[in-house]
Amino acid sequence: MKKLVAFITSGYPEKSFTVDLALALGESGVDTLELGVPFSDPVADGPLIEKANHKALELGFKFKDLLEISREVAPKVDTLWMGYFNSFYQQNMDKLMPLAREIGVNGLIIPDLPHEEALLYKDLFAKNNIANISFVAPTDSKTRIKEIVSDAQKFIYMVAYTGITGSGQAEDLQPFLSSIKKYTQTPVFVGFGVNAKTAKDKVNGADGVIVGSAYVDILLRENLSYSQKITECSELSKIVKNEING
Repeated sequence: MKKLVAFITSGYPEKSFTVDLALALGESGVDTLELGVPFSDPVADGPLIEKANHKALELGFKFKDLLEISREVAPKVDTLWMGYFNSFYQQNMDKLMPLAREIGVNGLIIPDLPHEEALLYKDLFAKNNIANISFVAPTDSKTRIKEIVSDAQKFIYMVAYTGITGSGQAEDLQPFLSSIKKYTQTPVFVGFGVNAKTAKDKVNGADGVIVGSAYVDILLRENLSYSQKITECSELSKIVKNEING
């Protein structure tokens, strides 16, 4: 069974909604949830996620809100935090990692923390049994891919193309996938540009997909009520899960 990872922006439109949505996603086929940490300059994210980031911050999102959301969600849904390193660094990594473990968070996804710098925190992650999800991009050499994936945990985030999330470029991923799987038994999940229409093609040869902008697009629709947003996100989950396993 191929896996579905869903990204949602924490605290948008509000904290209680994020909890309700997260739990609904866990019941509608999502295997792992990425709780996005709103940040003012999300360099790897496309316009939809960037917009949701800014809206959440304008509404007063604070890191403590992420902790409160996670306490309600993590015991019931496999939960990761996805954010930029400054958001975590400001919380003091030595204190944050044990707290994340206590809450039940199973990993972090930090797109702006290079592999070499992440090694400085390797022991801290290991001590608290928290995965630091590895990224591999098409621009990486075979030597670098081998190094990055050698001790990758939980899954490898395979960037489907060079760019930002949500732009939906199409590329032949098979050579890239083969070059990753040559060096690791860790599952490889495809991210960037994955939605209901592209999921079936993107997952070919991979172990799962990561969907973000397609969910956030629903969250940003002001003509939908909260319950309608949750329904549409749940339907999206069912469609994508069916597509990748059909």
